[in-house]
Amino acid sequence: MRTAAAWQHKMSSRKQHIDDFFDQYANTFNKAIKADAPDTEQTAGLYSECFIGANPLGVQCGRNDQQLKDFLKKGYAFYKEIGIVSMEIVVKEITILDEFHEMTRVRWRSDFIKKNGSTGSIEFENIYFTQTKQNQSKVFAWITGDEQTALKAHGLI
Repeated sequence: MRTAAAWQHKMSSRKQHIDDFFDQYANTFNKAIKADAPDTEQTAGLYSECFIGANPLGVQCGRNDQQLKDFLKKGYAFYKEIGIVSMEIVVKEITILDEFHEMTRVRWRSDFIKKNGSTGSIEFENIYFTQTKQNQSKVFAWITGDEQTALKAHGLI
């Protein structure tokens, strides 16, 4: 039987692993947003074979295939076009759900430069569900807020 101290150490190690995973997630996004040809292969590698996303418009399912990579490429181009220059993690709240799954609330700050040269930032929260097997984590689901309304409110679209 596992001791309380051993269990605490394992949970602490798992939380550190997920913390590192989301730091990599942010770094991957920031590299892609700055690149002329973003590495969608690297971004797609952060997601499971199939996944689900939910936002105020509904729930969508997807597969980690060429269609995802094309979607990512268009997404990065859209963010660059409206002036997004970085996405930084403000805070992460990691919850270990069981031996293989985690839920992480990530508070993001998105910095932008408008076409007129003015700058600003938007903060928002996403909730991610990851599965970790053999010390490798993948996002299999996420919940996001109303991004379009936030972008409109800041005059980006």
